[in-house]
Amino acid sequence: MAKKVADQLVEMLVNAGIKRIYAVTGDSLNEVNDAVRREGSIQWVHVRHEEVGAYAAAAEAELNGLACCAGSSGPGHVHLINGLYDAHRSGAPVIAIASTCATFEFGTDYFQETNTIKLFADCSHYNQIATTPKQVPRMLQNAIQTALHRKGVAVLGLPGDVSAMDAEEGMTAVQNFNPVAVIKPSVADLELMASALNQHQKITIFCGIGAAGSHDEVVALAQKLNATVAYSFRAKMDIQYDNPNEVGMTGLLGLPSAYHSMHESDLLLLLGTDFPYTNFIPKDCTIIQLDIKPERIGRRAMVDIGLCGTVKDTLTDLLPLIEQKTDDSFLKTQLDFYAEVKNKMQTYVYDSGEKDKIHPEYVSHLIDELADDDTIFTVDTGMSCVWGARYINATGRRKMIGSFNHGSMANAMPQAIGAALSNPGRQVIALCGDGGISMLLGDLATIVQYKLPIKLIVFNNRSLGMVKLEMEVAGLPDWQTDMYNPDFALVAQAMGIRGYTVDDPAQVQSALKEAFAFEGPALINIMTDPNALAMPPKVEFEQVKGMAISMTKLMLNGRMDEVIDTMKSNYKHLKDLL
Repeated sequence: MAKKVADQLVEMLVNAGIKRIYAVTGDSLNEVNDAVRREGSIQWVHVRHEEVGAYAAAAEAELNGLACCAGSSGPGHVHLINGLYDAHRSGAPVIAIASTCATFEFGTDYFQETNTIKLFADCSHYNQIATTPKQVPRMLQNAIQTALHRKGVAVLGLPGDVSAMDAEEGMTAVQNFNPVAVIKPSVADLELMASALNQHQKITIFCGIGAAGSHDEVVALAQKLNATVAYSFRAKMDIQYDNPNEVGMTGLLGLPSAYHSMHESDLLLLLGTDFPYTNFIPKDCTIIQLDIKPERIGRRAMVDIGLCGTVKDTLTDLLPLIEQKTDDSFLKTQLDFYAEVKNKMQTYVYDSGEKDKIHPEYVSHLIDELADDDTIFTVDTGMSCVWGARYINATGRRKMIGSFNHGSMANAMPQAIGAALSNPGRQVIALCGDGGISMLLGDLATIVQYKLPIKLIVFNNRSLGMVKLEMEVAGLPDWQTDMYNPDFALVAQAMGIRGYTVDDPAQVQSALKEAFAFEGPALINIMTDPNALAMPPKVEFEQVKGMAISMTKLMLNGRMDEVIDTMKSNYKHLKDLL
């Protein structure tokens, strides 16, 4: 029997290292599904929603280097979009197979027909549709190369009739090449950078995800300069551990210590970061930025010196040019302030809350203590991100994945699926918001079907917590943020997952221990305080004013009980502001 295009596609995916395809099979995708079945070495992961498949593939790609998802005609393509946007903005190399209607139906407004070129244009580096068998191997090879080296999504549109045709061998390469280049600034640029660092005394190094894999070089540079080290959320797991100079995160979820250090500096060194929040970057100090993509230099800050290179290669050559500083007064002052900040963070760990109002800080602290040294954490966008950012600590082996660039709800559970399938044997813990887990609840069945021992922690505050806070600091009374939730533990049990509901702080530790020890999947539904506030690193007067206005509006609208609960829940935070 002649080899079909679908067989050729699967063969190339196997050769590229793809281990599984996340998809919902059907109509135009059936030939690919059958080719996967017959080939035997790729796992077809039957998700309940294609968005889940795209998220799962993105997590696998982030952890393992390359992954694949697929969606069939029309709705299957549209369902992929949100997860692919997240993958693309995160720089995760994902191949998306967008199977579509037969070529002879193109342009006829056929059932489920979509224009894949237009649809995926904004969330991909490569996006083409093959209409002949001869195009498929060339396009797929190009797609894989593009995903790997431009770090993002590559989409191959594949009509159902083409996938069933006899394959044709191409005249170009079908294997993939993954050369690793050494990229660093010129000697003149390095000397300019070294001169500026040697001249300044109060230096903060701020690391983004581009500094991953450069931990030792960053620490060595910081110790030579007596500089502090701050980092973005995405860089936390790579930079925080075994780092005597670190002062925490900055940004909306960060800590006052990192913000304070950056704004007290006379030089700020930005390493591999495209940190988006310009109002957290100081404007009255010298700024040096190093990035692998020079087009990013200066688009977030008033940069004085811009250099192109990878962090590891650049710092390796830079270190011999740096003079050892003897004055460590700036470093000591910032570390003392950081110690004070960390001490205050324990306020809501020691005070664990009350029935139905468990402090989420306490829950996160316990998760951090009980989790394995190499756990993979996934965090939902919103308040779950806050607690993960502030209370889950790096070990050098832990990983944390979230929708950090796209900022979508409902990412944690799907990403946990990809993490668990691609890293069997490692503990996977998803920190889920009640809003997030509700949005894609059906794929709890996928967790059960593939026997994935994922631990789902639901921070059940019965509201869209981050949105509620956003409205309050803007001076608006929260409206339509409250949620009616099912008993998530009972839902989990109906799906075949071990479920726990915890409404008493005294039960949290034992429930977590039992769930973590259980060999299969478990969901712990924790009734957290709906009025817990995530105070930003720097509280502006307008935010305080906005909160006061919103509380006044609530009182005038007869919601005095909510105002009292907010004050009671956050009295320690509010005291620090006075």
